[in-house]
Amino acid sequence: MLGRLFLSSGDLIADRRFEFARDLQLRGDLAAAAEVLEQAIEVAPNFASAWFSLGEVRVELGERDAAVAAFQQACAADPEDRHGAGVWLMRLGAAPVTAMPPAYVRSLFDQYAPRFDTELIQRLHYRAPTILLKAVLAVRAAERKPAFFRRAIDLGCGTGLAAAAFVNNVETFIGVDLSPGMIEEARETGLYAALEVDDMTAALARQPDASVDLVLAADAMVYVGELASVLHEVQRVLVSGGLLAFTVETHDGAGVIMGEGLRTAHSADHIRDAIATAGLSLAHLEPASPRTEDKVPVRGLVVVAEKT
Repeated sequence: MLGRLFLSSGDLIADRRFEFARDLQLRGDLAAAAEVLEQAIEVAPNFASAWFSLGEVRVELGERDAAVAAFQQACAADPEDRHGAGVWLMRLGAAPVTAMPPAYVRSLFDQYAPRFDTELIQRLHYRAPTILLKAVLAVRAAERKPAFFRRAIDLGCGTGLAAAAFVNNVETFIGVDLSPGMIEEARETGLYAALEVDDMTAALARQPDASVDLVLAADAMVYVGELASVLHEVQRVLVSGGLLAFTVETHDGAGVIMGEGLRTAHSADHIRDAIATAGLSLAHLEPASPRTEDKVPVRGLVVVAEKT
């Protein structure tokens, strides 16, 4: 689906060995791919892309400890972690589940931006914005309040699909995304009064107290581990009666895990606790699949919380 990030080692021989190893990996010759990647690393010990690919190969071979060691080396070679080796360490249980490395998220979605809408809607049957709109309308109907919001913030706005879904319900939209590529795509829609390249918590922290009527996060919380810092800022910026609406992926266990798709999954109880701790009131929580992968609906939740 996406192009693969490659950070040159600076050594032509090492880079060529990496390319050969990637071909072997794609053909399924994993043992040979691992051997050639190790040869590339011998030539260039700080070759982050080779360490990361070696970690992936070790995972495919079922060699967890060796995979962990390779991903740790990838993180050391590239402290920004543009490949997302730290995400794999979370998945393998070798690191706590926290927010994903910003440079990794930025790199991932900068690659994705030009074909995001086509891939997401046509291939993955993305429906998170529609799910959020239905949930928000249901909450407002139950409260007998109008579903119109003067000022809204779209966290992880991507190309603007959530804003498009809420275009008749919001007067002014502010969009926030880590990816400059996504922000440029969103700018083309003309739906946003302002757009910011930043993470969720930092962008919210710049907003005045009680200045926002609606906060949306359509399929964006899957790149966040613990929600406490984001929800704290949401509670602060919302007006009394304002809403937060978001989707998450979920699982049957407790707390937060890194799922098979390398996105975080939150249990329903964890969501309830996080919302209560932030001082918000849970208005709506039900199962909802934000998209389909490998022809199977992804398990998720749609959540609406209110500042009372």
